[in-house]
Amino acid sequence: GVPIVQPPGGHAVYIDAGLLLPHISSLQYPGQSLVVELYREGGIRACEIGSVMFARKDPETGAELPAPRELVRLAIPRRVYTQSHVDYVVEVILSVSQRRESLKGYRIVWETPFLRHFSCHFEPLG
Repeated sequence: GVPIVQPPGGHAVYIDAGLLLPHISSLQYPGQSLVVELYREGGIRACEIGSVMFARKDPETGAELPAPRELVRLAIPRRVYTQSHVDYVVEVILSVSQRRESLKGYRIVWETPFLRHFSCHFEPLG
């Protein structure tokens, strides 16, 4: 029941945070909300690949334009993790998914002019 990009890749699985968290708008960063919850719930580090990383500014208005997709990347390097590790990650993802309606979005309170996804600061909404 957790939407992923099909087919899964050889080195990563991409969760579609936009589909998993449709109540969080792209500019409230559903991918960031999901990576925060995965870390809080199970210590799982993941990477947002969505509007935090790829949003653009409209050249005329300066308004932020969301990325086309809101994804979360789970890297799975070869010969590093056991099946028990993968099972644990699945359990945490399913646990977070079960309470997905309670997740809230985020807003950026500070960012660098370039490559903001490496160092921006967030504040939870609501």
